[in-house]
Amino acid sequence: MQQPCLKVNEIFYSIQGEGPHTGMPAVFVRLAGCSMGCEFCDTRYAFAQGEDMTVAQILAAMSQYPCHNVVITGGEPTEQDFASLASALKKQAWNVHMETNGAQDADVSDIDFLVVSPKKYVNQEMLKKAHAIKIVVGQQTDLEDLKKYFQYANDRTTVCLQPESNLQENIDLCVNLIKQNPFLRLSLQTHKMANIK
Repeated sequence: MQQPCLKVNEIFYSIQGEGPHTGMPAVFVRLAGCSMGCEFCDTRYAFAQGEDMTVAQILAAMSQYPCHNVVITGGEPTEQDFASLASALKKQAWNVHMETNGAQDADVSDIDFLVVSPKKYVNQEMLKKAHAIKIVVGQQTDLEDLKKYFQYANDRTTVCLQPESNLQENIDLCVNLIKQNPFLRLSLQTHKMANIK
């Protein structure tokens, strides 16, 4: 029986540059494809480019690295059969993180840490499942509208504000909001500051 394939944009070993696990070494599996198509997306190259790989081929490619943390990202991983990959990773004792825009509800039972980064629209069920909600904030952001995500902040779920493109004006926006709402956290893209992939 032929194994199903996932379209993989890239697999690489690096350091988590943003969110609550900033600084954590991890293998990144970037799946190709995303129907959201946000203008500010910094991984637009993953929208279409990718190579068909079976789960076994993905695991083999990951096995060369001295680490058992993995981040499944995109593109948008929920637009493919990420669950088969996550299940196989759990069986091999990987610590499985996933980053998604949360547009569609998905079974994340094999995901140890789920980051939902809402964009044009988001599924409420995914927000409830998230361990972190990461909101990109720029000059065009409706600051009143983004407050609807604040209700999800609790002992389990961290709500992070991430300044678009690390621009100082966007950092200032985030800092002001966080000072007014001290349950929020700042998420800078430290991998860009450190010039690492």
